[in-house]
Amino acid sequence: MANPRLLAAQALTSVLEHKGSLASSLPKALEAAEHGDRALIQQLCYGTCRHFPQLELIAQQLLHKPMKAQDQDIYALILMGLYQIKAMRTPDYAAVDATVQAAKASGKRWADKLINGVLRSYIRGGSDLAEVLNEHDAYRYNHPQWLISKLSNHWPDHWQDILAANDPQGALTLRVNTRKISREDYLEALAQAGHPASVCQYSHVGVQLEKPSDVIQLPGFEEGWFSVQDEAPQLCTQLLELEPGQRILDACAAPGGKTCHLLEAQDVTVVAVELEERRIGRMKDNLFRMDLQAQIICADASEPDQWWDGQLFDRILLDAPCSATGVIRRNPDIKMLRSNEDILELAQLQLKLLNNLWHLLKPGGYLLYATCSVLRQENDRLVTRFLKQQPQAQHCTIDADWGMELDIGRQLFPNPASHDGFYYAKLQKAL
Repeated sequence: MANPRLLAAQALTSVLEHKGSLASSLPKALEAAEHGDRALIQQLCYGTCRHFPQLELIAQQLLHKPMKAQDQDIYALILMGLYQIKAMRTPDYAAVDATVQAAKASGKRWADKLINGVLRSYIRGGSDLAEVLNEHDAYRYNHPQWLISKLSNHWPDHWQDILAANDPQGALTLRVNTRKISREDYLEALAQAGHPASVCQYSHVGVQLEKPSDVIQLPGFEEGWFSVQDEAPQLCTQLLELEPGQRILDACAAPGGKTCHLLEAQDVTVVAVELEERRIGRMKDNLFRMDLQAQIICADASEPDQWWDGQLFDRILLDAPCSATGVIRRNPDIKMLRSNEDILELAQLQLKLLNNLWHLLKPGGYLLYATCSVLRQENDRLVTRFLKQQPQAQHCTIDADWGMELDIGRQLFPNPASHDGFYYAKLQKAL
């Protein structure tokens, strides 16, 4: 029988070594686990990532020297053990014993004493250590220092609220497929099935469940009555002003949530471009479940010469690859995977996408630029650079009651009670 903590540590090791995200490594661990252990593995992985900035500082104080590159699995166990003592209801002795047993299961018997010593030192002196570490912003705000510095610079009046909103787990939000059922009728179906929910504040088709649930068990999953999607990205179809018969480009389309939403919202033709072949299967699965059809192209959206057929688009949705700093509450491994150096590289890609896709838009058409980032380098500052380079591009003010209006575009900050952090800018091509 596989040790659940060792499986969790293996998933975390992939993240520590920057070989993958939890989204890629955790499914393997869950597949190898006993059914009854899967919830624990998930909690250990997500919780350790969520508290990683604090746990790393604690571990650095308690370890006499850094762990070797080949022993990141043991480091993952140490972090998980600290997380159980610090944030879970696991009794101290049980957390120590279970983590030591996982080290034995790894085959690295030398790690038994190390893990036992580190965890017991934390049990004895954790309170005193917290007082010392609280002088570090990374410990106090539980975020990497580079991100704290950047957010405090970009949003001097909001950065602390953004950081605080990143740590609670996001609510389960659904997008109702109104081609199959009205939002009101679906709320009634949820209530009858024992899943009370309420309408989202800004999305016309969003509902938010009061408690998390296995989505497969919710009414209408197989029938395609709904998709799981945060409220913020649901706003894209309201901004695009879709009309029947239009030809829409969904660039950087995986996992296909917005592709489906475009087709649910209006009778349009959608061309969905996605670079990663491994993600296209999920896009096809989503379209099949929702009973929808789109043209899916596996290609680099930033290189249209490789895939474009020469027909201009009425609308372009560019949900650009970004730092994902607006969705940390749902993807806490971002705290471990992102670095300050990534942002410049991402901004260069975003600007390339904007410039190269702009030529595919009909005169009078709209391009909607979107990111799940709260960093201005990727958002309004980047779109401002693009506007200076493209005289045909006109900024359209987004008249809405959500988010913060900027000179260019509109910014949503993560909200613990509802939506993720997100940015939109609406651009029109001059006639």
